[in-house]
Amino acid sequence: MSRPPNIVFIGKKPILTYLNATLTLLANEPTVTIKARGRSMVTAVDVSQMIVKRMSAMGYKVSGVRIFSERLESKDGKERNVSTIEVDVSKS
Repeated sequence: MSRPPNIVFIGKKPILTYLNATLTLLANEPTVTIKARGRSMVTAVDVSQMIVKRMSAMGYKVSGVRIFSERLESKDGKERNVSTIEVDVSKS
């Protein structure tokens, strides 16, 4: 299964990794979705805000935000809710 070309999945790498990945995609795509769940949601918001606020001369904006929750089974077999955020960044 290949990932869609305009989505950056946030994990545990340094924030600059995701910032560079998002900016690289924005050079070729009109909109990029930054997606994270659980504790990585903070990093997703930070990446989107760094792009929008520090690169405002380039005309980037947050064009959409979606939040939701999923029920997942943990390694110990218990079900739990995991929050997810998707932030769309696009050129204005």
